Amino acid sequence: MRASLVQIDVNERESAPERRARIGELVRSLRGSDLVVLPELWPLGGFAYESWQAGAEPLDGPTADVMSAAARDAGVWLHAGSIVERDPDGPLCNTSLLFAPDGELHAVYRKIHRFGFDSGEAALMAAGEELCVVDTPFGRMGLATCYDLRFPELFRAMLDRGAELFVVPAAWPARRTAHWSLLARARAVEEQALVFACNNAGTHGGVEQAGRSVVVDPWGDVLGEAGTGEEVLTVEFAPAVVARTREEFPVLRDRQKW
Repeated sequence: MRASLVQIDVNERESAPERRARIGELVRSLRGSDLVVLPELWPLGGFAYESWQAGAEPLDGPTADVMSAAARDAGVWLHAGSIVERDPDGPLCNTSLLFAPDGELHAVYRKIHRFGFDSGEAALMAAGEELCVVDTPFGRMGLATCYDLRFPELFRAMLDRGAELFVVPAAWPARRTAHWSLLARARAVEEQALVFACNNAGTHGGVEQAGRSVVVDPWGDVLGEAGTGEEVLTVEFAPAVVARTREEFPVLRDRQKW
């Protein structure tokens, strides 16, 4: 199967509506891919805190409308990254959207671990409370977002729900690029799973993004890695590699649960 990770240059020169329209057309151009993944908070910017209140949207808002249509037109499974979600009855959330090839919203994940140490996202957004593991043609897919990557217990909990691959959109800063690459490989090796980690490029809120979107197989081998600018990283992958790896090297059988 074929996955395309769209590493988006998020910058202040382009408005959110302009960026939505541009990325919608880019997704349509990826017909022939089976899975397309976008990064975290790409409509507004993961560190553009001042724009979040005004730019927040509901689950059926403008980003969902454009992405649903793009997924349907391209005939792809589309992980549309995440949006700043405005819940009419609650606070803002960092919310990921997964669309099926017919354009239907297949899954929603609200980011559990908020970054900022009592400021930024941690102060402005509510934490999600529910794991998200869903069936797809690629196997059981677990959803996580950016800072979640630092918390192996989250991935192990998704593994216990049958996860075979993980999709991780991010707005990971350039100054911690080494951590990004290391943690994506670590989660793949620990869970003997495929990891599709899609990061932003560009600079927003004064924070330069790392880029380096990456796809990692269950052995920790990198199937493909992007550079630091805007690009589409396309890789071929075999979903069966997960079951094969777990059978050939059955380390997960030796887990001790405390």
